[in-house]
Amino acid sequence: MTDLKLGLYLPSYGVDTAATVGEHARHAEGAGFESVWAGDHLIPVRPFLDATLVLATAAAATERIGVGFGVMVLPLRHVAWAAKQVASLQHLSGGRVLLGVGSGGGVHGDAAFRAVGVPFAERGARTDAALEVLPGLVQGKPTRLDGGDVTLSPGAEMPPVLVGSGPERRVARFADEWYPAFSTPGEIEAGTRRIAELAAEHGRPAPKVTVGLSFGLGDVPAAEVDAQVRSLTGYGMSEEAARESLLTGGPGQAAERLAALAEAGAHRVIGMPFPSDRRRQADLLAEAARLASGSA
Repeated sequence: MTDLKLGLYLPSYGVDTAATVGEHARHAEGAGFESVWAGDHLIPVRPFLDATLVLATAAAATERIGVGFGVMVLPLRHVAWAAKQVASLQHLSGGRVLLGVGSGGGVHGDAAFRAVGVPFAERGARTDAALEVLPGLVQGKPTRLDGGDVTLSPGAEMPPVLVGSGPERRVARFADEWYPAFSTPGEIEAGTRRIAELAAEHGRPAPKVTVGLSFGLGDVPAAEVDAQVRSLTGYGMSEEAARESLLTGGPGQAAERLAALAEAGAHRVIGMPFPSDRRRQADLLAEAARLASGSA
């Protein structure tokens, strides 16, 4: 297996989470993870901290590990403010940002879009429009916006852009990486071929592939597995697909899945642990990655 980068979602929800974000980020860095990630919800189904502040906390607590949006819902923000947040986080982290973006789906709910005055039906078009101007704004270049030129300062290096599940043409036009969460190796292979063809039409290289993976390794109670399946069905997955997407078992079984994803074209896997023992889960996934690479 070629070198596979490994990311980990931070605990950015629940009670007293803020005090532990830095601890979990430091633990992930020490365990050999390449990056830590935070989801983005305005009005979620459970308490959720702001992704930008979570990642700023993680950056302050670490030295090398990347900090990633998984994913920033662009149409919930005015693009100038989104660019300001990204550029600021680039400065505060020393250039470690990984910018996952998406338009938001049903799980974000119409209520979140109403709260910011954005019609739910316009979220796709607004995402594309934001991606057109976001690089210039982040870099501090004069950028045409709403009929006038806008220059943000200080500018920063534009981070890699990961475009989440959605129209493949959006991925082909704007993405450095494609981020299909909870996908099987077969889905990744098929999607990668289609997106590479579309990217070539735009004169762009084929995006790399980052895959999200919900996991619970070791002896995980059946009730916790069932709860995670119910959570995933809230994202539009069938119960069968949700169960199939989960990574369970021991590190050896996990290593086989990681190897299969790498073989299908993934260059990074971001693990989302669902059991409560998150540090142990991080260690087990890191062990699986070592087994998959043949270094353990």
